[in-house]
Amino acid sequence: MVHLQALTAHDPLTPLRRWIDRFEPRSQPVARLLVRLIPGSCPFERDVTVLGRRVLHIPAMCKLNPLYDQVAALRFRCLCFLELDAGGQPLT
Repeated sequence: MVHLQALTAHDPLTPLRRWIDRFEPRSQPVARLLVRLIPGSCPFERDVTVLGRRVLHIPAMCKLNPLYDQVAALRFRCLCFLELDAGGQPLT
């Protein structure tokens, strides 16, 4: 049986994943910048239509990014920080 730790020991992205997972927003400007830079949905997913009919669907490619889960979680943490910092006021 292969141990999970043995698999992650050879992954060169593990330190970056850990750094992103540990990053906590501490200021509104940084949190707002990260929310603006990290898209909420995959910007590559598209439907190609011709004469009003969908002829091709390009699937979301973001899941192919090896850091997708960490970056999406970071965006969520920033949104939560901004929501808490705003005192329940809607974010704009």
